[in-house]
Amino acid sequence: MSGNKPALTIVMPVLDEAAEIEAALMALAPLRRRGVEVIVADGGSKDRTVAIASALADQVIAAPRGRAVQMNAGAAAARGNVLLFLHADTRLPEDADRPVLDGLARSGRVWGRFDICIEGSGIFHLISFFMNARSRLTGIATGDQAKFMTRAAFDAAGGFPAIALMEDVALSARLKRLSKPLCLRGRVTTSPRRWRKHGIVCTVLLMWSLRLRYFFGADPGALARAYGYADTGR
Repeated sequence: MSGNKPALTIVMPVLDEAAEIEAALMALAPLRRRGVEVIVADGGSKDRTVAIASALADQVIAAPRGRAVQMNAGAAAARGNVLLFLHADTRLPEDADRPVLDGLARSGRVWGRFDICIEGSGIFHLISFFMNARSRLTGIATGDQAKFMTRAAFDAAGGFPAIALMEDVALSARLKRLSKPLCLRGRVTTSPRRWRKHGIVCTVLLMWSLRLRYFFGADPGALARAYGYADTGR
C-alpha cells in the first residue's frame, strides 16, 4: 500500500481459517488496489492461516483469542478513517468501499451495515429476509452484516466490549446512541456452513434463544458455550 492514509480499513478477525482465508482475501484484492487497507487479526491459529494471509493483506497482527479482542486490536492498528469488520466467510458486494464512504458522507450517520444474503436457495433466502427486516426494525447489526463505522464513532462507543458472545449486538446498542445506522441495500453474502452443520431449525431456535437470554442479562460466557464454542475465547 502507498504511504497515503486510507479512507477505509477492513479488519478481519480469524482463527484457524486456512480453508477460507485465501478466497476471502483474494475477494478483497480489487479494494486494496483502490487504496483500501486490509488487516487480518489472528487469534492464535494453529494451521496455515497466518502464512497464507501474510501475502494477501496489508497487515497480519497477533491478538489474544476472542473475536471482540481481535477486532479491537485490528482497529488499533488501522490507519483508515472508517473501519469495516468482516468475517472470513462473508463476501462484500463489488466496490463495497464506495457505498460505505459515500453513504456515510451523504447521510451524516456515523455507522451502518449491509443487508445479508445467506448462500443457497429456498429457506436460506427466507432466513436472510427476516434477518434484514429484524435489523431494520431494531437498528441492531450482527457481525455477518459487515458492520462499519467512522473511527470517531468506534472510539466514542468504546470499541467492542470484551465479551465472549454478542459483542456485535452490544456495540450496535452503543452506536445507536450516536446515530441511526446506515442500512445499505447492497448485500454481503455469507456462508451457510453453521446452518448446515447444526440444522436450520435448531440453529434458528438457538439464535433466538441466545438473543432473548442476552436481553434478559444472561452471562455472555454461558451463551458462548451454549452457542458451541469450546471456551469463551472463541
